[in-house]
Amino acid sequence: MSEVKKRRKRHKRKKTKVEFFIHYLIIRAVIFFVMLMPVQRSLNLAAFLGRCLWKHYKRGRIRAIDNLRASYPNETEQWYESVGKRSFEQVVMLVIDILYTPKLVRKDNWREFSHFTNTEYAKWIIHEHKGALMVTGHYGNFEIVGYMLGLFGFDINSVARPLDNPYMNDYLYGVRERHGQKILNKKGASNEFGDILQSGATLGFIGDQDAGSRGIFVDFFGRKASAYKSIAIAALYYNVPIIIGITRRVENRFFFEVELEQIIMPADWKDKDDPIRWVSQEYNSALERAIRKDPTQYWWLHRRWKTRPKNELAQE
Repeated sequence: MSEVKKRRKRHKRKKTKVEFFIHYLIIRAVIFFVMLMPVQRSLNLAAFLGRCLWKHYKRGRIRAIDNLRASYPNETEQWYESVGKRSFEQVVMLVIDILYTPKLVRKDNWREFSHFTNTEYAKWIIHEHKGALMVTGHYGNFEIVGYMLGLFGFDINSVARPLDNPYMNDYLYGVRERHGQKILNKKGASNEFGDILQSGATLGFIGDQDAGSRGIFVDFFGRKASAYKSIAIAALYYNVPIIIGITRRVENRFFFEVELEQIIMPADWKDKDDPIRWVSQEYNSALERAIRKDPTQYWWLHRRWKTRPKNELAQE
């Protein structure tokens, strides 16, 4: 027993600043050489690495297939394998997207890399500068919309979890914030929500993250999933709309379809008995509808259903 505890302690040892810096230098060197290639070649390499990850990351592969089986119970094993593998490709390809976006996307050429569907009303809501929430999921290129809105002068603040390596975190924050978008550290970000929304800015969230035992349980792909209450609470308290959409990659290209799925307006929840629960369920249902249009781009290795309701645990 003591040996097991010792192994766990060694596993949990935090890296030193020197170790983080060495890892940062190695990664930056790799990035330098990758960035010498055309973006399409880099994306093809990323897709290959995603397939390698699928083959060798057994725990993630099993989790992805289990999630797919539970979400699509009537599909075949071959389908689960195909969708799961493509999902892993998308995870690695997103890294290339983030690195190349500042290099490629400008005000005068954004149409070469994206197509917007049904987004005009959402654009005007943000443009009115009265405060709004944007919600998306771990799907496709969920980073580029915030970048492009910042590029065109919209006041966008995106909530994100910081990386463990502080040097890589600072580097990637710099990449993502290069043209106006602001990145908020997920830890303590809620303290800034009021000032941001009252100033008329827009807050961006990844809305499909497990919120733990303190979250509110909603239906997501036929199972209960814990959702953060903060999105619904912010919308209700500051009386601002919630814009739900996704960014879908076209083939293996650096080209994306930005699609609005739903806008939840304050009037929509006024007559609800439990508006926080209703809003939380509504935006999760909207994300599910968008994901179902092409499930290969969702991060099925994501631990979305990690936290289980108490009554479900009691039955086990």
